[in-house]
Amino acid sequence: MGVWEELARPGRESVAVGGVEVRRGSRVRLRPRARRDAWDTLLAGKDAVVERIEEDLDGALHVVVSLTDDPGRELGGAHPGHAFFFLPEEVEPFTATRVLVAGIGNVFLGDDGFGCAVAAALADAPLPDGVEVADFGVRGMDLAYALRDYDAAVLVDAAPLGEAPGTLSVVEPQLDDGEAEIETHGMDPVRVLRLARELDGLPARTLVVACEPCAIPDPDSDEIVAELSDPVEAAVGQAVQLVHALVDQLVDNEPKGGER
Repeated sequence: MGVWEELARPGRESVAVGGVEVRRGSRVRLRPRARRDAWDTLLAGKDAVVERIEEDLDGALHVVVSLTDDPGRELGGAHPGHAFFFLPEEVEPFTATRVLVAGIGNVFLGDDGFGCAVAAALADAPLPDGVEVADFGVRGMDLAYALRDYDAAVLVDAAPLGEAPGTLSVVEPQLDDGEAEIETHGMDPVRVLRLARELDGLPARTLVVACEPCAIPDPDSDEIVAELSDPVEAAVGQAVQLVHALVDQLVDNEPKGGER
């Protein structure tokens, strides 16, 4: 096989590290051994996400990663200056299930801010290792990119399902084959999940904790309502307990490390 054919050959999909399969999307901690330069020292102990596995002409495997706290990851992959190459033995796979609890909604539209209120209530609550809570507001694009770093997700939102105001429901969205509609300042959970799927970052499982709103102002009007209605406010504490229960289930049942 010639050099050009060798370079064009598809890379490996995964590599086993310490008995754990590491592939694109796996979370790892960087453990450079030789400390060959200042970058190795700087990156030691950093958390990263595997972008791909590459094999050089000598058959050696390299794990290409980007840092989880690098804002350049929002560009949609490991771009020059944002990608780092490590030997398989220099990365340490995470074995805890990564779960994102995302509060979504608009705090200036009354009950639509329910998810944000739940995220705030969960912010200081003890949660299992690997579980993170974030308030995404109406930043649908940011959430779609963030989902690729997790094995599972719990989205918390206000949704009219025909129940009494304040009623909580757990929904597991089933996506059809429709194309993603990109709304940089929109937060329809199904649209966000479709976009995450097209970005090859859909978690293995996603649940939505939905609360029946009492009233949500028209987003096209000038009306601002910065408080939740009484029934929805009362449901915040119940939702916190429900999220804890769902997270416990996901942590127990979802695959570990790179088994995605």
